[in-house]
This record gives sequence, structure tokens and C-alpha cells, in this order.
Amino acid sequence: MHDNRSEKENIADGHKHPHEPVPAPVKVNGLTVRYADGTSALKDVTLDIKAGEKVALIGPNGAGKTSFFLSLVGVLRPESGTIMIGDVPVDKDHLLTVRRKVGLVFQNPDDQLFMPRIYDDVAFGPRNFGHTEEEVREKVEAALETLGIPHLASRSSLKLSGGEKRVCAIASVLVMQPRVMLFDEPTAFLDMKAKTRFLEILKTLDQTRIVATHDPVVAAAVADRIIVLEDGRVIDDGPAAEVLSR
Repeated sequence: MHDNRSEKENIADGHKHPHEPVPAPVKVNGLTVRYADGTSALKDVTLDIKAGEKVALIGPNGAGKTSFFLSLVGVLRPESGTIMIGDVPVDKDHLLTVRRKVGLVFQNPDDQLFMPRIYDDVAFGPRNFGHTEEEVREKVEAALETLGIPHLASRSSLKLSGGEKRVCAIASVLVMQPRVMLFDEPTAFLDMKAKTRFLEILKTLDQTRIVATHDPVVAAAVADRIIVLEDGRVIDDGPAAEVLSR
């Protein structure tokens, strides 16, 4: 199955490098999510994130950050409210399209890296979508090159450091050329050197980017805008410096 993107999308990409996707806006309106046991995860969340915007989502554990991400990729279905990624609604009829447009990098890279070699981890997505092996190779090499890790292609994730795993997990998402990238606590368990390198890599990505973190220092380093979640609600939203000063 090849990429059946609309003519409009292809024209929109016409001025871009083939490995440089057009960022997409994210519009969330009145999003309320409840878990199967009745626990409320998100309560009437409304957000408008512009294409290419760099956002940090901060709040304590249990605030709803991961639930928000799982809602954006259609894993959690809302009790009420809507989500749009560009002009595509996040609903059961559009999940395949949504998951091409939105890439989620999990908190634990071991959840994303499970193949014998990093090359195969990064190739997994394009292969799953039916690209030829030549197309897969081109996409994998481009993703690894973008992140400066072509030397890790033949390595096993079992032999990598935490920082190396983290960057390889990004490659496995970046290879699909998503328009929105979500990062769930991306610097957790990294030492200072690996964290610094990782934050530098994040800044090079052109996609609309949302980083969930409980660390204000990380939020300030990666975002122009900060959204604060507490108990499933947005309690603050604005320019990073203003929100952190509050």
C-alpha cells in the first residue's frame, strides 16, 4: 500500500525537500476523556496549536499529559469533544491517516525498539505501509543522517546507551515524515551530556512539536509556548517565559 496522499498535500509539499514534511496544526475542542473504570483523564480541554509551533506540555504525574497524547493518535477515544490534525479528524474512520501525520515518541525507548538491528527498527514503519525495499532504504538512511546516527544502523538497541536509544526512537518516528511530533518525557533517565545532545536534536526538527515534561528547564529549552495541565484541565497557556515566571 503506497502513500495515497491527496493532490493538495502533494502540491503543498512541492517546495519542500522530499524528507521535510509540512507541519500541521492541531485543534482540540472540548476534549473530555474518561478511562474504562470511570476515572476522568481530561476535562474539557480546548487548544489551538499552529503549524510548526513548538509547545511544552507541563504538569505533575497524573495531570493528563500522556492521556492527551494517546488521544491525539486515536488510542483513547473521547467521551466528548473533537480533535483535528490539519484537516483530518481524529476518529475511527481516519486512524490510518492520523497515524501517518502524527508521530509519538514514547517515554521508554525500549517500547519502540524491538528489532535485531536499529536499521530494522527504523524500517519497520515504511515496510508496514508497503514501501519498496529501495524506498525503505532511502527513507531509513535519510532519517539516520538527519539525526547524525548512521553509524548505529547495524547495532542492536541492547548494546546502546540511554541517549543513543532515545535518538534511535526518534528516527523510527521521523522516518514516517510525520507533520506533528509528540515526545513523552523525552529526557527522563538521561545524564546531563545525553540530555543536552537530545535537546539540541529536538531544536532541529521542523514539525509541529509537543513535548510533555514535568521539568521546567526542559520546557524552557524546547518550547516557545507552555501549556500547563493539572488534574486533566488546562490551567495556564502562554509564551514560555511568561508562564514560567508565573
